[in-house]
Formats: sequence, C-alpha cells, structure tokens
Amino acid sequence: MNVLPYGDRALLLELPDTAAVVTCLDTLRADPALTDLVDDLVPGARTVLLVARPGVALDRLREVATGAIVPDEKHLDRPDQGAFRQGLSTAPIEIPVAYDGPDLGEVGRLTGLGEDGVVAAHTGTAWRVAFGGFAPGFAYLVGGDPRLAVPRRESPRTRVPAGAVGLAGEFSGVYPRASPGGWQLIGRTEVAMWDLDRDPPALLAAGATVRFVEA
Repeated sequence: MNVLPYGDRALLLELPDTAAVVTCLDTLRADPALTDLVDDLVPGARTVLLVARPGVALDRLREVATGAIVPDEKHLDRPDQGAFRQGLSTAPIEIPVAYDGPDLGEVGRLTGLGEDGVVAAHTGTAWRVAFGGFAPGFAYLVGGDPRLAVPRRESPRTRVPAGAVGLAGEFSGVYPRASPGGWQLIGRTEVAMWDLDRDPPALLAAGATVRFVEA
C-alpha cells in the first residue's frame, strides 16, 4: 500500500486491487480514532481518498490511518472472498431482475454455465458496492461468483436502457439512465438507481450489500 498526499487536505491510499479497497474501506470506517479526523472517504477501483477535516494535519491523519490498516495489510495484499463477507452484517438491498438481457446467452457460453447457470450464479451470492462512477447512481459491485467474470463487449452499444443489469470483468452493475455502454447485459430492473427526490439520490452507496433476486 502506498500513501500519497493529495493536495493539502487529503491522502490517497493506493491499493493492489478492488477487493483490497473494500477491505480497507471497512477497516477505516470501523476505526473510531478516524471519526474526528476525516470528512469523507472516497473509494475508487484501486484507491481510497481520505479527506481531512479542517485543521487536521495530514501527518496526524497518515499516522492514524496507517495504524488502522497496517496490522491487516496482509489481508489487503491477499484478499479473498472472506474480505467481502466482513461487511455483510447490514441488511442487503434487494434488486429484482428480469433475466432476459440480450447478452445472457453469450455470457452463458463464455462462462460455460448456460443461461440458467448465469442467473443462479448472479443471484446466488451477495455483492458489495466497491465504488461509484461513470454516471450518477452507477455502482461498481464486486464479490460475486468469480465464474461470472466476462470481458466487455467488443462493440459497445450506442444506447443501453436505464435499469439494464450488466457484467464486465469482476464487476456487476445497473445502468441508472440510458447511455452508451459496453457491458454484457443479462437482465433489467425497474428499481431506480438515481432519484433526485430521494435522500440520498443514489440507492447504492460504497460498502452497501446487494442481493439480486429473480423477478
């Protein structure tokens, strides 16, 4: 793990992979010593940004943050499915999905699971929100069945409808609005990922647990 200054009010933790990000985020959120030091924790695919409260020295933040993480750093460097299970005590958010996506057959072929096997694998385990990005309300979900790791489409679609459920690499996700996209689409949901009348607008926040269920 590398710890880098990020301006005069933040530190950037560089981690080996997304599984380590999830574990690191859980560790930092559970440390009471950081409560008065940190304004925000912002996860990315391989990083966690720690934004200090006004008046907090970065050297102090570095000392406390690394003190929380270093004892468990072996788990950050060699994450496994257990890393994802540590944060599953909160009630999962259930997302009903109609598994009729245009790429379901191709994903079944790529994985060797067949269409029914893909559905069983996608619904058979809890997912974690690692970080958000791409569009407001889009959450990158990790920790699912590793057999579902498939490449993005060779030719992205110019329009993917809102609610489309997709797979790409280690991630699953739900498109919050119509947009171009290159993920393999296996289903669709009516659940709104982004709603300005909701507080907060995003349904899925980093660290949340998600369960997909067959609609």
